[in-house]
Amino acid sequence: MAVSSRLSIRWPSSLQRTRIKICGITRPEDARAAVELGADALGLVFYAPSPRCISVEQAWEIARIVPPFVTLVGLFVNESKLAVRRVMEAVPIQLLQFHGDEEESFCRSFHAPYIKAARVRPGLDLVKYANTYFSSQGLLLDAYVEGYGGGGKPFDWSLIPPSLPQPVVLSGGLDAGNVTEAVRAVRPWAVDVSSGVEAAKGIKDAGKMAAFISGVRDGEA
Repeated sequence: MAVSSRLSIRWPSSLQRTRIKICGITRPEDARAAVELGADALGLVFYAPSPRCISVEQAWEIARIVPPFVTLVGLFVNESKLAVRRVMEAVPIQLLQFHGDEEESFCRSFHAPYIKAARVRPGLDLVKYANTYFSSQGLLLDAYVEGYGGGGKPFDWSLIPPSLPQPVVLSGGLDAGNVTEAVRAVRPWAVDVSSGVEAAKGIKDAGKMAAFISGVRDGEA
């Protein structure tokens, strides 16, 4: 099995701008606010049990107002190939995010860039996990909870090895109160936030998004 030769993403802060993904976008107005505040990527959830799940029609209404060079990410959990392809045909998604138990061969079968979520807990060999998903563009590290998703809780960042073959997207319970510390401690390629910038489930708060993004920038200093 081939192993990625990509270098570690732990780069000095002077050389790195931490990318920011706002996930669980359900409304065009929230997408517009996130972009205007400086988000690099927007996450669209296609997982029916999630309160942030949206239809293809809703996703299209969001996608049509997103400007160039902002990445649209489609989040799937143990979905069928047909369902993923139907979304890809209808919505201009640029990056796939697999958050379930999908195998590497499934993830790469769409011939599109993807990131794979890892639910971090003691005993999980993240280096082995990363090498299993050698074709991924990055690893999204989230807290382990029963079911899927991080449950709005951070995990022990010391469980992350000092280097991984793919860029790290740090997730799990991040908000304006802890993201500065998270960026300084982990030096991830990107951070991912959902509930930490919400007024209610699926409804983003512009003030919280602004404070979160400001916190990321403070962590880079």
